Amino acid sequence: MNATETLIAAADARSAHNYHPLPVVVATADGAWVTDVEGRRYLDLLAGYSALNFGHRNPRLVDAAKAQLERVTLTSRAFHHDLFARFCEELAQLCGMEMVLPMNTGVEAVETAVKTARKWGYRVKGVPGEMAKIVVAGGNFHGRTTTVISFSTDPEARADFGPYTPGFQIVPYGDLTAMESAMTENTVAVLIEPIQGEAGVIVPPEGYLRAVRELTRERNVLFMADEIQSGLGRTGRTFACEDEGVEPDVYVLGKALGGGILPVSAVVASADVLGVFQPGEHGSTFGGNPLACAVALEVMAMLRSGEYQERSARLGEHLHRELQALLGTGKVTAVRGRGLWAGVDVSPAVGTGRQVSERLMDRGVLAKDTHGRTIRIAPPLMISEEDLDWGLDQLRAVLGV
Repeated sequence: MNATETLIAAADARSAHNYHPLPVVVATADGAWVTDVEGRRYLDLLAGYSALNFGHRNPRLVDAAKAQLERVTLTSRAFHHDLFARFCEELAQLCGMEMVLPMNTGVEAVETAVKTARKWGYRVKGVPGEMAKIVVAGGNFHGRTTTVISFSTDPEARADFGPYTPGFQIVPYGDLTAMESAMTENTVAVLIEPIQGEAGVIVPPEGYLRAVRELTRERNVLFMADEIQSGLGRTGRTFACEDEGVEPDVYVLGKALGGGILPVSAVVASADVLGVFQPGEHGSTFGGNPLACAVALEVMAMLRSGEYQERSARLGEHLHRELQALLGTGKVTAVRGRGLWAGVDVSPAVGTGRQVSERLMDRGVLAKDTHGRTIRIAPPLMISEEDLDWGLDQLRAVLGV
């Protein structure tokens, strides 16, 4: 066996089989490219599901992490550290909000948002105890903890992990009438992705987010936007909600906030919402740690320049123009997305999404399938147009067009 086969066999022998990765073993990475243990280079068109929006080992982010490693990395929230206040202030300002509750992974932030909504519902809205309801959308992906899979419609994520947590009402994504019908006096929040990533980069109907905002405001219900994948530049704006001029009550953030270096997540909202927490009611040993704050502060500085949002918008137009040209070839049945984010549905005649991803890998491109036939394309926002075009050339070659 070669080095790749040996390492994959070793991983399969000792690691739980909760993932089915492509058979590539990455050893080094830089920008939009990775190199495997055999020395083969690949263009990364997945970017860690948007965790690598700024590319692999972005020099500004690496330098920020190195500088902080020389100072202090962890205190726990038992003590203050000198970057925490600045991190909270700048993230609140970026979101146009007032308060921040930092966590680590995206699903921790979602769990935090759920607890926030329930606490707000009981303490502020006056919902009777144990009666709070949260409306969510079918096809959602908010993570895989026990509570979160309780409102998933994905059988793979949900099957055999019950009993499930109550308190959630699932409605079809994009269906405002169904959402309105699901709301009762005990509804405390609507939790949705402005664009559904794992479902295949599903963009809701025009005006849907605005209508959700109006409806939740009328019903005294929190609008919680899970921007873990869609936020921080991916769609050509800082947040996907901005595409419809919408400001939610709660932002749920993660992935790119850690710059592809370490997990950083947060819930960001007004003081009226996050102010419901008292000491001891929620927390995290690593949430808001000095190293995380140092990297996230540099991420926010890069976003404030607008450079990455502009690149995503400009290159995104090019990406979608090229992908739309594949429709009508008989090889692609649908293209969706916004900015540097696309879901491409391949015809069964071409093969499964997994097979197409493997053929792309053989040609030096890394992408990943979802739900059988959709290829997700989400390169780092710093990718060059030349590299993007080369990657699209490989996709056309694999599709035979």
